Amino acid sequence: MVTVGPRERRSESDVIIWRVKVGIPREVTEGERRVGLVPETVGRLVKDGFEVIVESGAGRDYNLDANYEEAGARIVDGSDGVYGEADIIVKVADPTEDEIGHMREGQVLICFLNGPQYPGLVERLAEAGVTVFSNEAIPRTSAAQSMDALSAMGSIAGYKCALIGADTLGKYVPMLSTAAGTTKAANVLVLGVAVAGLQAIAIMNRLGGEVFAYDIRPETKEQAQSLGASFIDSDDEKEEEEEEQFEEYKPTGWRSLMVGLGFYSFGEPPRDQYVVEGEEGEEAGEEEEDEAWSKEKLEEDQKLLRERIQEMDIVITTALVPGRQAPKLVDKEMVESLKPGSVIVDLAAESGGNCELTESGETIEHEEVKIIGPVNLPSSMPIHASQLLSRNMYNLISHITEDRAEDKDEKDPHLELDFEDEIIDSTCIVHEGGIRDESTSEALSERQEATEAQETSEERR
Repeated sequence: MVTVGPRERRSESDVIIWRVKVGIPREVTEGERRVGLVPETVGRLVKDGFEVIVESGAGRDYNLDANYEEAGARIVDGSDGVYGEADIIVKVADPTEDEIGHMREGQVLICFLNGPQYPGLVERLAEAGVTVFSNEAIPRTSAAQSMDALSAMGSIAGYKCALIGADTLGKYVPMLSTAAGTTKAANVLVLGVAVAGLQAIAIMNRLGGEVFAYDIRPETKEQAQSLGASFIDSDDEKEEEEEEQFEEYKPTGWRSLMVGLGFYSFGEPPRDQYVVEGEEGEEAGEEEEDEAWSKEKLEEDQKLLRERIQEMDIVITTALVPGRQAPKLVDKEMVESLKPGSVIVDLAAESGGNCELTESGETIEHEEVKIIGPVNLPSSMPIHASQLLSRNMYNLISHITEDRAEDKDEKDPHLELDFEDEIIDSTCIVHEGGIRDESTSEALSERQEATEAQETSEERR
């Protein structure tokens, strides 16, 4: 028998839940092998005063029920016990229609839920009165870094992309010397230098590939180079051409005479007549670092990229824009310019793909080039993925709750939703029946308008 006390609501931003219960249901989405919280983290929550309820089998075969019980959790059979009691539900994947049906008003849900991509799902959660925190909406700030589950999963996805590319390529990645001769290192191009792209660069560099990278953001150039990649930059190509214009300066006439007398300052070239190599445009260069590249430069980069991609053996694309379709970086013509046997691994397959020919969840072949569109790569490494995600979730739960115990030896956690806080304000996309995320609201309006237009068209027919 469970004894509960009445719930008290003080204000819109002050929701009190005595003895906060955290629930961990078993993931039901096909192919999802991760779990929202692992036993290690459950133990920390229990010490902090939370009650943790875990559905039997939620941890699959790598986090057993016995491990959760040892950490202090209570195991229940079926999801009803979790959704029926828990105040905070921690999931990995977005909820199904059936799971939403088990949720109640005032319950808090934390999961990956791309609102702009699934506005209808967000609307149903709002109608159910559920408060939703979306992991994709966590701001990229230093204060929120410990809660940034999207970056943690992106690192795993970048790692797996590199391994998939190396495993699929029909040749060595590193340069190897054998009795039969030396094999050339594979050329690898990584498009998109964010968390996943940087991880892919690092892994391919460790494997011994000749790694190249490109991104439209100026700050990524130094990041890629720090991991051993050559950044594709049209300005660098121009600088190499300009270097040929420089030659050693030798003073002549009276300047040569003055140098001979020991006045070596006259051996310096006059700045009003000569440009010294390495000093040209220093001030302009410093200004460009803080600004986005010009449209003209980006166009030059694209031309260079089309030329250089023909030399590549593996192309890894990682460009994602939260809430929007993935940008197209590799078109059909670029695919056809690749060498036979080349491989494209498109991390953005689930969001439409960076490659024009990508098919989500499929491996296709176009003119002897394999194009791989993997989905949910973090789930292919459920042990470490769950551990990292669990730590992110612990930090987020700690951020949206506070300990109000008067005795320092006691713990009395309460849910505290302060929407003046940037992290809570950005991450909470649904609260008290309303959709708080502007992008999701716009996507929902667009969908409703499209539905109404279709219905009107059908009526006229």
